[in-house]
Amino acid sequence: MGFVLSGLMLAMLLGALDQTIMAPALPAVAGSLGGLDQMPAVVSAYLVAATVVMPVYGKLGDRYGRKPAMQAAIVIFVTGAVLCALATSMPQFIAFRAVQGMGGGGLMIGAQAIIGEVVSPRERGRYLGLIGAVYVVAAVGGPLLGGVFIDQLSWRWIFAVYPPLGVLALVVLSVTLRLPRPQGRPQGRPHGRPQERGAPLDVAGIVTLAVAVVGVVMAGQTRHPAFLAVAAAGAVAWLVSTRFAKDPILPLRLFRDRAFAVPVLISLLIGFALFGTVTYMPAYLQIALHSSATQAGLLVTALMGGVLATTIVSGRLITRTGKYKPYPVVGTAVAAAGLGLIGLAGADPLALAGAMLLTGLGVGLVMQTMVLAAQNAVEYADLGAATSSVTFLRQIGASAGVALVGALITLRSGISATQPSAVPESVRQDFAAAVPPVFAAMAPLLAVAFFLALALPARPLRTTAYAEERS
Repeated sequence: MGFVLSGLMLAMLLGALDQTIMAPALPAVAGSLGGLDQMPAVVSAYLVAATVVMPVYGKLGDRYGRKPAMQAAIVIFVTGAVLCALATSMPQFIAFRAVQGMGGGGLMIGAQAIIGEVVSPRERGRYLGLIGAVYVVAAVGGPLLGGVFIDQLSWRWIFAVYPPLGVLALVVLSVTLRLPRPQGRPQGRPHGRPQERGAPLDVAGIVTLAVAVVGVVMAGQTRHPAFLAVAAAGAVAWLVSTRFAKDPILPLRLFRDRAFAVPVLISLLIGFALFGTVTYMPAYLQIALHSSATQAGLLVTALMGGVLATTIVSGRLITRTGKYKPYPVVGTAVAAAGLGLIGLAGADPLALAGAMLLTGLGVGLVMQTMVLAAQNAVEYADLGAATSSVTFLRQIGASAGVALVGALITLRSGISATQPSAVPESVRQDFAAAVPPVFAAMAPLLAVAFFLALALPARPLRTTAYAEERS
């Protein structure tokens, strides 16, 4: 088990690190390849690809096995990284980042789904700290490592990190991971019981869901209202196609169970409120408070420290007691209070740091617990779909939150939060007054999540792993 978990942590680190190590490298990449105006496209390409494939990997893992799906994700991710290092133009680089994103989305889903299969829900809590530690290492070490490569070597060396880590994770998982083969599923109605593995893959669902994702992500990146129409059209088309699919990519029948629907909805709200706020916090600090990039980064570190602390503590308590409901109830309340205090802290850096820490403490009680609750609520045949639903909806919420918060900041202040430089002092003052109420407006969303957590069924956690039950 130790070697398997080591391989899974390496795979998760690949995906998490990639989202942070690239931040300081984008200007250097754009300057080298001659495409400063195409920097947003680099971010969008990876994010769209990673989000689109999340439910696909979940479904493929359920149908054909999680080990081959995970192996494919690692190979695609590393291949994309090598291609990025060799890119000679911005269009090439953007396309190769999309390839890498197609692997990166599978890394996160595959690792959590495999953990859900080899570790019982009752024992899984003790491993939540390891998962949290991966994200903290990525959040803190990624920008630092990326900066070192840029200053001392070249942006291309960033992608040299991935092949050795990827190959090591692939070898470890290939040698040590043993999972039972998925078995055929009983026949049933399109929206009833799970279907047999021989049912056609839900291509229409994948395409329509991809259109919705592109609309949401691009709305978050560009804040152009036309993309909202694209997202709405894709969502409606997906809902229609799902009703006729024999084996839907995201089965709507799962949402009939409150034990599954509530964790997914809470994850959506957490993504919307938290990431919509945190994304613009560094820009707020630099524009309104004259903070340096390093000082702004420390606040994000405070939030991540809070997340790690309560993820570890709650995970161990869940394993010890077998109870998980109290943690999302308390966590959503604490996170709502933290976001509200962010809006009230104003120009006081210490108050902001405290509010960010409080928010992180609350979030750490919720995010991974929602994955655990959703996995515990479904049968083995839907484990991948359940895992991908939580992460996928959280990512959709994050993209939508970034779009709305950015639009509100621009509306209230008259300037974009993505342009922290060359802002006149009078505009800085207006910006400082306009932004905190926008942050505070996100707190009621977590209040809604709190009431949803109260409605979460407190089901007993299984004490045997799926792999044990099916061996």
